Amino acid sequence: MKFALDAETRDFAASVDEMLRRADVPAAIRAWNDGDTAAGLAVWGKLEQQGVFALLADEESGGMGATAVEGVAIAEILGRHGVPGPVVESMFVAPAIGRPAADAPVTVAAPPLAPLAAGADVASAAFHLAADGTVSEAELGDRERSVDRARTLAAATAGAGVGSADPVDAVNHGALGTAAVQLGLASAMLEMSVEYAKQREQFGRPIGEQQAIKHKAADMAIAIEMARPLLWAGALAIAGNPDAPAAAVRDVSAAYVACGDAADLARRSALQIHGAIGYTMEHSLGLYLTKSHALRAAWGSAAYHRGRILESIESEGAR
Repeated sequence: MKFALDAETRDFAASVDEMLRRADVPAAIRAWNDGDTAAGLAVWGKLEQQGVFALLADEESGGMGATAVEGVAIAEILGRHGVPGPVVESMFVAPAIGRPAADAPVTVAAPPLAPLAAGADVASAAFHLAADGTVSEAELGDRERSVDRARTLAAATAGAGVGSADPVDAVNHGALGTAAVQLGLASAMLEMSVEYAKQREQFGRPIGEQQAIKHKAADMAIAIEMARPLLWAGALAIAGNPDAPAAAVRDVSAAYVACGDAADLARRSALQIHGAIGYTMEHSLGLYLTKSHALRAAWGSAAYHRGRILESIESEGAR
């Protein structure tokens, strides 16, 4: 099992990271929260120019034909910067159902697991994936706001059929992309917390000198580093079994649970370190807290994915 990215992927990831550092993504999120998506969509335009949303689409569809391994490397960076909009659906799920995001953003609903279409307010196309694998154009209902105010949701019903796809593969891609974004969010919350603990003083000393603060930061770092190998193992499982999605179920669900747990720990610990200021939307931590919380069950609950792991292990044992 190889857990090292090649030089081309590292360079691509570095270029995406550098672009997002210059783009003032927190300001774009705050505007999106207030209903102004222009700045956020401008960021999407730059990502599209770099080929991010065509990364996993096959070359026959005009994509780059990359694997899930390259996909998670880039998605973690998008999470680290908190990019708003239907990132997972456009980058991971749309290619998996044969509808690559040629004109992103694209959204996909897959009831009953993911019944609501994310990014309904900005999606250029919306698709519905039925449990039997039928892919249809989606008819979207009334828009609803998530706890993440930049995440607009809508119930989706099937319209005209446009094809078919393997629903297990689609769920695998949705779960893996969500896991990668969650890990990026967790890493960003850890970095914010460490910087804040160095600067915030109590009784004339930085709070980062307190043992309790050090332990919280260390626990966050350990959870993130323990989850990352599972994320990569999930990506390798998809890449290594393109025609057998069921073979990747256990590793993908393990990544989803571990990255979700790491993000959950990061949310609680970062808020404790920051105190009440972390609740506010004026501080960037508040943007990350709500985004991570909203993604906690975006492509299935932790209990659902633990159930998939158990079923996979029992199935292997029966053979």
